[in-house]
Amino acid sequence: MLFRSSTIVANVLGQHPQAVSVGELVHLWSRGLKDNELCGCAKPLSACPFWVQVGVEAFGGWNELDLDAMLRLQHRVDRNRYVPLMVAPHLARSYRGDLARYTNILGKIYRAIRDVSGAEVIVDSTKHVSYAYLLARVPGVDLRVAHLVRESQGVAHSWAKTVARPEVTIGHDEMPRYSPARTSAKWLSYNSALHGLSVTGTRRELIRYEDVMASPRDQFHRLFELAGLDPGPMSHLGDDWVELGPTHTVAGNPSRFNNGRVALKLDRAWLRDMNRSDQRLVSVLTWPLSRAYGYTAKERS
Repeated sequence: MLFRSSTIVANVLGQHPQAVSVGELVHLWSRGLKDNELCGCAKPLSACPFWVQVGVEAFGGWNELDLDAMLRLQHRVDRNRYVPLMVAPHLARSYRGDLARYTNILGKIYRAIRDVSGAEVIVDSTKHVSYAYLLARVPGVDLRVAHLVRESQGVAHSWAKTVARPEVTIGHDEMPRYSPARTSAKWLSYNSALHGLSVTGTRRELIRYEDVMASPRDQFHRLFELAGLDPGPMSHLGDDWVELGPTHTVAGNPSRFNNGRVALKLDRAWLRDMNRSDQRLVSVLTWPLSRAYGYTAKERS
């Protein structure tokens, strides 16, 4: 079973003895294998025993693959513009062939992750919409999607900040930054597109970030049930904290490197730090869907 969610949620789920959190596998080829960035265990991917063994199990070693060819194949298959063809691949013969080859490769990787980790559930925190539709077609994958949403103003404020990427092993890099208008467009389009997953038969559960922070044990109980896992005592999870161990995550928010006791605290710094005109712009642009998700003017005050 494969389970998609965001970084902190994914890593909490990954603490379950029958689950493993692997980060954003959409970036495996580029950031993981080509750029050799740091795994969540703080080792370069090429030196991480977990990922080395996954490569051996899947292909006899990562060096058995033509990495540039994999990147080109990914580019031909996994784009938001191709979502309609993922749903109806019979409409384009050439795309159908590439889709079959790429999903077969992904299937080998996920099976290897399962075998190396011994986990029943793989938690993938990839946030690309197209990747969710792609995974719905991977042979042997029982996809469950945790559709994690956050108030649009908080998302816009987060993506406007300068944040270093600590996983780069050469030089310095930062996470991308977007204007409030562009973030609003992404927030609307990505969330709306995820509702369409029903056409693939994928089970999806809407979870609000704010609810997770307010009542983590209740919300994670829902998520464990979605993943088909017995929640058990959840001893690693408190009312406002979680105990995290090292992960083998590829890419994702820098918080994936946090270990030990980590506070679960609602971040609403945007109310204080975000320009009022930007707040109003985001509110107007995202109003219909924000309201549908229960975000009201009263709640934002």
